[in-house]
Amino acid sequence: MSAVQENHPAEACGPVAAVVFDVGRVLVEWDMRLLFAKLIPEPERLDWFCTTVVTEEWHFEHDAGRDLAELVAERKAAFPGNDALIDAYATRFLETIPGNVPGSHDIVRELAAQAVPLFAITNFASPFWREYRAVEPLFDLFGDIVVSGDEKLAKPDARIFDLAAKRFGHDPQAMLFIDDNAANIASARALGWQVHHFHGAPALRADLTARGLLEAQARRDTKAPEIPGPGSVN
Repeated sequence: MSAVQENHPAEACGPVAAVVFDVGRVLVEWDMRLLFAKLIPEPERLDWFCTTVVTEEWHFEHDAGRDLAELVAERKAAFPGNDALIDAYATRFLETIPGNVPGSHDIVRELAAQAVPLFAITNFASPFWREYRAVEPLFDLFGDIVVSGDEKLAKPDARIFDLAAKRFGHDPQAMLFIDDNAANIASARALGWQVHHFHGAPALRADLTARGLLEAQARRDTKAPEIPGPGSVN
């Protein structure tokens, strides 16, 4: 199913009072394998480690609020001989974030410039979020961010969407939720949120433009330059 088919046409939806972003793989790229590829030179062992030891499913437990020290200790006991690699998960997490998703940060800044209220719901472990948030000023543009590790609730659990709606101060029907994960999109849609299943910034930009939240490219390109008035300083 294409992104266009998955996301309801803008004309079929009501007005959007606020835009709510996911973070990982919508605003920033994320791949745990990038860290361990630096530490494990053998491709077969790297595949085994990333699919058996430090997996996304195991990491999700930390996102959902489980204590990091407890998780690490359990994993070391289950997979002896991998202590240093498992410790790297705990101490070098920012190396799993190689950069921004192309085009997404521009969209956030343009929405902010249009005074569109911005929020986020992210599955992000508390200590890792604090570390990342400290080096990413983009989130200064957001009114509030619900972090799964802080709340001990994670998407697609309906309770995190209900909590977010209360905190953000808008009805779900008036908010557009953007996420790359199909299960999260399905959960939000079932609760009445407007949704955009993210497949890249160009499709998101087209959707936001159709909804009247962003200006069309042609209009931005053809805006007349400002003419200095009397007494203006150049």
